[in-house]
Amino acid sequence: MAFASAKRTTAALVVTLSGAALAACGPQVHAHTRSADSASAASPSTTATGSAAASGTPSAGTSASGSVLSPSSADSSAPARQVSPSASASNPAQSPSAQPGSPSASAPSGAPLVNPSIQHGTEDGGKSVALTFDDGPDPKWTPQVLALLQQHHAKATFCEIGPNAQRYPYLTKQITEAGFRLCDHSVHHDEQQSKKSLDYNTHEIVDAQREISAAAGPGAKLWYYRAPGGDFSPAIRNIAAEHGLRPLGWTVDSNDWQRPGVPAIMKTINQELKPGGIILMHDGGGDRSQSVAALAALLDQLDAQGYTYSYPGR
Repeated sequence: MAFASAKRTTAALVVTLSGAALAACGPQVHAHTRSADSASAASPSTTATGSAAASGTPSAGTSASGSVLSPSSADSSAPARQVSPSASASNPAQSPSAQPGSPSASAPSGAPLVNPSIQHGTEDGGKSVALTFDDGPDPKWTPQVLALLQQHHAKATFCEIGPNAQRYPYLTKQITEAGFRLCDHSVHHDEQQSKKSLDYNTHEIVDAQREISAAAGPGAKLWYYRAPGGDFSPAIRNIAAEHGLRPLGWTVDSNDWQRPGVPAIMKTINQELKPGGIILMHDGGGDRSQSVAALAALLDQLDAQGYTYSYPGR
């Protein structure tokens, strides 16, 4: 009887510690940085140790390396974010899909091996731009972004967080049904991804790909993988390419996530805007009212300046 009591006490302690670990992984505000392609080469089996691109500055009192914000982080009336069991931040490598030798830890059968270099240009070239939106889908902001894009007959790519797509599959379906492209943006939005193990990186990329694909429905295609904060390494790029996802960067960082005001967002965009560029904005991860207002102004400007809308190259 004493041995059974000791086992129960040990089990209770394990559960208590596990709960504390999960509670410590709450949402944190994140910063995006311009991604830079690594000049070094590594095999797909190399542990992800490449250094990240120059880091942005997170909001005061927050970390740029934490988990992704709930899509409703600025909407207190929305339900709390639910994360799938495979997305547990306490030990993602324990997910079956992250284990070496499992079906999703290797390239899917018949999947094309795409270029593993980071894409920084448009598919069409010329005086075109590619609009990209990160961290959604979000039930408040994504529909507003979609409405503006459709009014201007503009193309766009949506870089989704896996659990967000899983939580709002109808929004992911609306994106694909409108003819827009999908991009994998990881499970946890971990901007320190490149410093972690191959199994962890496989989990972040492949499990998110599965969640977004399931939300989009049969026949939907994911085209790209954008590392959170542009935190690419050779290993991360290779994992993405092996699963048919072109690593996706940007040339124009609007810094809209900082909410500096619409004029400041537009000034930042225009300082970096050039034909053939990829513009980074957000439709999720917090209050995106300024992003939506800036997008409306940007679309009017691009139309007036004779720009066309393209997708990032593959």
